[in-house]
Order: sequence, then C-alpha cells, then structure tokens
Amino acid sequence: MSRPRIKNLALIVASALAGGALTVSIQAFADKEAPLAPLPLNELRTFAEVFGRIKQDYVEPVNDKKLINDAIKGMITGLDPHSDYMDADSFKELRETTQGEFGGLGIEIGAEDGLIKVISPIDDTPAYRAGVKSGDLIVKIDDTPVRGLTPNDAVKRMKGKPGTKVTLTLLRKNEAKPLVVTITRAIIRYRSVKSGLVEPGYGYVRISQFMDPTTANMAAAITSLYRQNKAPLKGLVLDLRGNPGGVLTGAVGVSAAFLPKDTLVVYTEGRAADSKMKLFANAGNYSAPNQPDPLAKLPPEVRKVPLVVLVNSGSASASEIVAGALQDNKRALILGTQTFGKGSVQSILPLGTAGGIKLTTARYFTPSGHSIQAKGITPDVVVENGVLTTGEQALRIREADLEHHLSNPNGEDKTEPRPAKKVAPPAPAPASVPAPAGNGSKATPDDDPQSGAIPNPKNDYQLSQAITTLKVQQLMLKKAN
Repeated sequence: MSRPRIKNLALIVASALAGGALTVSIQAFADKEAPLAPLPLNELRTFAEVFGRIKQDYVEPVNDKKLINDAIKGMITGLDPHSDYMDADSFKELRETTQGEFGGLGIEIGAEDGLIKVISPIDDTPAYRAGVKSGDLIVKIDDTPVRGLTPNDAVKRMKGKPGTKVTLTLLRKNEAKPLVVTITRAIIRYRSVKSGLVEPGYGYVRISQFMDPTTANMAAAITSLYRQNKAPLKGLVLDLRGNPGGVLTGAVGVSAAFLPKDTLVVYTEGRAADSKMKLFANAGNYSAPNQPDPLAKLPPEVRKVPLVVLVNSGSASASEIVAGALQDNKRALILGTQTFGKGSVQSILPLGTAGGIKLTTARYFTPSGHSIQAKGITPDVVVENGVLTTGEQALRIREADLEHHLSNPNGEDKTEPRPAKKVAPPAPAPASVPAPAGNGSKATPDDDPQSGAIPNPKNDYQLSQAITTLKVQQLMLKKAN
C-alpha cells in the first residue's frame, strides 16, 4: 500500500491546554495553492486606528513588534484552545520535544483561568522528583507571577541551562498554603515506554506519551516481555492513562502492533486537500522513509494476545486514536474512565519571517466514523481507580469544558455512545500509587500512575481489574477450545 499524502509532512506534537495534546503536522505556506480571500478594509482600518491610539496615548511607549505579535496571538488563540502563534524559539522547542531529549524541568503544562496548570510531570525528571503533581497550578515562576502568561512564555521561563535552579510557587487542592519548590534544571531524556510482567503470563506496557521512538521502543518492550516469560503471554495490558498524546505516526505504529496489516487506524477530514488522510496499519504509515519496519520482529502472537487498554480523563488525542482503533476493530477491551475528548489536528505552518502558527486544520475520526471531539472514548468497562468525591469529579477537565472548543461533527454530545459495563471499586479504595519521594500527599484517584517501576496491581485498582478481565478471557478461550 502506498504512503498517503503525509509522506512530505513531519508529524510532531506539543502539549495542549488542560490535559489534551496536539496531533500536529508541518506544512509550508508555499504548498497552499488556493488564493486568499480579499482583506476586509473596514476592519483593517479599525485595527490601524487602535494601533495608532496605543502608540500615541498609552501611558508608556510600546514597541511596534510587541503590538503586532500580541495582535497575531490574540487573533489565533481566539479561534480554539489549541491554535497558537509561535516565535522562532517556540518553534525550535516544539521540534526538540518530539525527539525525546530537551533541557528543562520535565513537566507538561497548559493554561487554566489565566494560570498555568501542570498536566503531568514526566517520569524520572527533576519536577517529578521534586513532587510536582498533575493538577498543580503554577502561580509564580521565580519572582514572576504567571497570570496572563501563555504556556509558551511559561516554558521559556522554566527552561534554562542544566544545573541552574528555578523556583515554582504552586497551588494544590486540599493544601491550605501555596507550596514553594526549588528545582534544578537538567537535560530531560524522556522514556515514553515502560514495561514488565505483573505476574507470570501477564505483561504490562505503559506509554506515557507518543514520540518519534515510541513504536520501536514498544516493540522492544513487548519482545522483552515474551523473552522474560519464556512462553507466549496469556494477556497484555496497554496503559495509556494520563497520556496527553503525541506524534501521530507513533499512535498508528502502536495500533498496528496489534491489528492485521492494512487495517484502517484513523482518518482525518478538513477543508484543505492535504488535511484529508487515511492512515492504516502499514509500515509506510508509521515508519520513517527508507527505514526498516520497527514492528517486523515482533512475536506473531502479539496480534492475537488478549489485550486490555487502560484509559482515564488524562488520555487525549493520540491516546484516543489508539483506544478508538483497537475498540472499533474489536481487538481490545477499553477499561477505565471517559477520555479527554480532543479530536482535532493542528498543523504547524512555518512563517517566512521565522516561527510559525499552530492552526487547527482537521478533525480526526475512529475507523467506524466516530469523532471523539468534545466527547472522548467511552470504555467498554468503566472502572474508577477509587471513590471520587463530588469535588474531585468537578475538577476533571475535558475538551468539552474548554472555552471555544470545536463542536462534535457527528452531533454527539458527551453522553456514552455505547453501553458500558461499570465496575465499582471497593470502599475504601486504595490510592493509585504511592506519592513520589519528597511529596507528602497521596495521589488522587484519577492520577496518572507514574513511578520508576511498573505499578503493583495491589495498589492500582484499575490495573487489578484489567488483569482479572484478562484471566476471564483466558477461561473463555479454554472453554471455546
């Protein structure tokens, strides 16, 4: 099967607002052939008049470049929560994050109510070891209040030379006073895949974000699990909880590891011709040109092993593509809680003057034609990882809660698209995992179970239910045979 039009696109990702992630492609403006519509003269006159008033009457002199850049930012960020303007430095940083190594603290952030919210700390990084938690609100970076800063501006202030320090002031629910943590910057080498045997015969693979090496790393992890087990696995858990998304080709590659060759994984629809794509479980759709197929040496049993995919409200974008592809093709049971619901694609359009704009150009759809935009993926088996209070439920933020979010093109709202079996956890439910070193509080029930090792099913109710589900499937297979 031939590679679709994405062969000339570099598919990359950036953190998104309030827990989502961006499925992004790079495309030059020069490739666009459609003529631009005439500019609205009356509105441009108003813009010029406002510009002149500021230059003449504002209490302090304002640089022309700042005014123009701020106007561009406002024009783009007013479209939807995921479109943005990037200067040259931000554009460079976006590229660096997909390669798995960059300088900084190791946290993914978004904006919320004028503050900066921690989407999640990256495993085994300075921020993670300092006890920064998913859901923390950053109110100050060193001595600078963050209210009004964009996520890109905040990232610039937190990045710096390895070995230097930055102080964050955090607000955390259930904490009466702000928390002040000083973190030493370091080179962040991001391991997006962790794996292990939870018990003999049952493997666990966690993907914390989709990056360029993720497909190859996951293939190596699964191969290692088969080697450790010294026999074909009886079942496998793929953990995508708290995964904000990532490189689109990574999501296609992970899906392809479990699906028959040439199975449809995802398709996109937009106004521009190059925004219409169909991506299949085929090496041409997930591996780099002229590179070997990273899945070629996978044990063949992987495509038939009973599979459970764990998701929660922090599973977004590329994570939802994987969950939707495996669910629609009846290849896996999806277990956990409703996902975030980000079903749009952002294109990085380079500007001739440097930098670029990150613009929403398409919606993506699961193989059966469902859009998860503002709705998310409903698990086949709904399992909470603890007993949530009303307040904790209210603090869960999804795409549909974001201002100016895109509507669902199928006319579907946030209701469940298919009946889902619900499993209530025992009361009292255990915390999902112990808190990281240096952090005295416990993880909240819907937190991402990040740790230096794979989680223990005794401390992770969703994982224990996934293993139980796999064992039931094994019994049913034996009965059928």
